[in-house]
Amino acid sequence: MGKLYVCATPIGNLEDVSIRLLKVLRKVDVIVCEDTRQTVKLLNRYRIKKHLLTYHKFSGKVEEDKLIEQLKAGKVIALVSDAGIPAISDPGQNLIRKAIEASIDIEIIPGPSALISALVISGLDSSAFVFEGFLPNRKGKRQETLKKLQEEMRTVIIYEAPHRLLALLEDIEEIMGKDRQLVLARELTKKHEEVKRGRVSDLREHFEKHLPRGEITVLIKGKETIKNQVDLQTVTREVEALVEKGMKKNEAFKMKAKEYNIKKSDIYNYYVNKCQ
Repeated sequence: MGKLYVCATPIGNLEDVSIRLLKVLRKVDVIVCEDTRQTVKLLNRYRIKKHLLTYHKFSGKVEEDKLIEQLKAGKVIALVSDAGIPAISDPGQNLIRKAIEASIDIEIIPGPSALISALVISGLDSSAFVFEGFLPNRKGKRQETLKKLQEEMRTVIIYEAPHRLLALLEDIEEIMGKDRQLVLARELTKKHEEVKRGRVSDLREHFEKHLPRGEITVLIKGKETIKNQVDLQTVTREVEALVEKGMKKNEAFKMKAKEYNIKKSDIYNYYVNKCQ
């Protein structure tokens, strides 16, 4: 059996490579890539000469089976995308699945990722997020997807092409409101890198005047919950009533905190101060 290396490549700046990636690209038998014209730029930069095979979204079962047969025959293959990590909004996931089914040894060479880089630099909540990749081309389907996401409380990450950006922003404004906070990260790690933050209406107006170019990652701030406006004096009375009925104080604090969507510590601190 051979081996399949799944390799992350720079999303822009060709210096964003690891020593390990270069070692792998130099030792493999074949490099499988989306577009040889893109991959050869990286290889030329580091004086690597290898046999290249094209594998993209239009490749079918025949091409995949041929690659699996090469792996079974002992070939060592590197799978790369034009930029970033294969299998993320990328056809590489199909080849990886088939390699797993064929019990081929697979190793990941981690590295740059547009969605993670954009999330980190955005300043939005990164503790939990939703990645949607590219939304549907058709307006109706795109709006249908956005309607499903409008109540999402996690950060939503979307990839978009420059010629479709304004249509996407118009749909977000229509469905989620003009004040929804967005971050647009464009051409990350490249010479003309740009990160714009603000309301969707403001960003739409900006890009109507300055037509965007290059690769774009759109981040939508999760919907904020509106905390119940409660009178802590009333809440502590309800806690006392529960305690009188036999409930432990800590359990009463927990119950009321959940009921009113407030911190248990806020109720506890008010309760302690009140009793002093």
